[in-house]
Amino acid sequence: MKGQMRARLVYAVLAGAAADLAGLGLIAAAAWLITRAAEQPPLAALSVAIVATRAFATGRGVFRYAERLTGHDVALRAQAGTRERLYESLIPPQRPRVGGADLLSRMVDDTDAVQDLLVRCLLPAAAAAIAGLTAVVIGLTILPVTALVLLAGLLLAGALLPAATAAAARRWSARMAPARAELAGRVADLVHGAADLSAYGAGDRALRDAGEAGDALGRLERRQARVHATALAGGTLVQVLTVVAIVLFAQAGGVGTVGTAVLALTALVAFEPVLPLAAAGERYAGIAAALRRLREVRSASPAVTEPATPAAPPSPPLTVEVEDLVVRHAPGGRPAVDGVSLTLAPGRRVALVGPSGAGKSTILAALMRLVEPESGNIRINGVDIADLDSDDVRAMMTGLTQDPYLFRTSLRDNLRLAGPEADDERLARAVRDARLEHWVERTGWDAELGEDGSTVSGGQLQRLALARALLYDPPVLLLDEPAEALDEETADELMADLLDVTHDRTTLLVTHRLKGLERVDEIVVLEDGRVIQRGAHDDLVSRPGYYRDLWESEVLTRR
Repeated sequence: MKGQMRARLVYAVLAGAAADLAGLGLIAAAAWLITRAAEQPPLAALSVAIVATRAFATGRGVFRYAERLTGHDVALRAQAGTRERLYESLIPPQRPRVGGADLLSRMVDDTDAVQDLLVRCLLPAAAAAIAGLTAVVIGLTILPVTALVLLAGLLLAGALLPAATAAAARRWSARMAPARAELAGRVADLVHGAADLSAYGAGDRALRDAGEAGDALGRLERRQARVHATALAGGTLVQVLTVVAIVLFAQAGGVGTVGTAVLALTALVAFEPVLPLAAAGERYAGIAAALRRLREVRSASPAVTEPATPAAPPSPPLTVEVEDLVVRHAPGGRPAVDGVSLTLAPGRRVALVGPSGAGKSTILAALMRLVEPESGNIRINGVDIADLDSDDVRAMMTGLTQDPYLFRTSLRDNLRLAGPEADDERLARAVRDARLEHWVERTGWDAELGEDGSTVSGGQLQRLALARALLYDPPVLLLDEPAEALDEETADELMADLLDVTHDRTTLLVTHRLKGLERVDEIVVLEDGRVIQRGAHDDLVSRPGYYRDLWESEVLTRR
């Protein structure tokens, strides 16, 4: 594949150079033809020039089309490959993670830099170098001193001027991409958080912040426009001075009217592919900054270390053993999970209970290989999950996690993400188990859902994600707050149905709700990342402690 890309790139360079050379030949032949025809020679003396002029005119259009077609093909393929590698680098969890709007800016704007690097910088520079050298050779054959003048002008316009514009642009280009990301983030907040901003009276402030971000980006873009205009004016000035100097040397050298016209017009056209290089130098500074930002994402260290040679995944039924697990989100910080041990035997249901921040969701993340434990072990049928491929681990242990995502497509397609081959009967059963059947009957299976669940309530989003988890049907089902964002009655009904569905099924349930937990095999109570109580519901209610206090509070609330 890389060999094909290189071959296409060489072909694009040669086609671009051929187009520029055809333009150079067209002007040189036309200049010779016009000035020679003024001397009224025999028509046969002009026939070759006439044919050459037609050939160069036709060839220029053909070669330019071939250069644009092949060059953009290579650029778009390179851009697609860059985006693909960027997606692949984001599939495993990373740290640190950039914000969503910033990441979107890098995914869209910064990957365009790959296309610009090829189309606006590398290909034009290569074609301009070939055309410029050819023009210098023409000058050498007619009057060597004019070739030196032309070479000096081309180097000034095609090398020194782009280097100067790149140096000037480098001062602000490193701030351009972050400014775009900042504006994108502010706009995203306005669009997705409009209701919340309005409810809290923060809409005007958010608009003001977005306006300030837009003004900051506008100032940078105006600087970019000034650099671009200065580069264009400077290149044009060098072109004019070079042509004037060549005409003066040609007249002093006595090459005649025909030779002077050919030298002057050849020099004039030789600058045509060179002048855009000044703007390319200015653009290259922004491209380099964008490429650095892409490397930052791709070089971010993964949250977990993959084994060099993954072990074969164990076959169900699965027994999961967690032993003295310690997870710390930041080096030197307080452990989010501190010495937790538990066992999920086949068909066993365990509930994790505790206040917010107790480490319940972190345990689920460690089980799914989304975070790296500091110490302790997690084994599946005796195999440490650190020795398994993370995708294999998540295929065996997954389910309902925090912050589920919905795509802007139909309800049916959103559910089929968890079971692409699922028929309507399986979809209906999953929806029924998640207590969404009445809502689905009203909206229909083909109703389009908004991006990130914007058209559904929090409870509906949570139950759609639960339906996905049940549809996927992993050997070990992990459920993180399945009844969150639901009213009391619906939450109780959902938990009752969920406990029925998970009967004799290996399940780890994270919940703040205690009603119905008498049906699970074990309850583990966490606080500050540590296990403070464990046992069956009746046993924990009979003993003083956090669980009994929470149970009594819940009972009083229901009364």
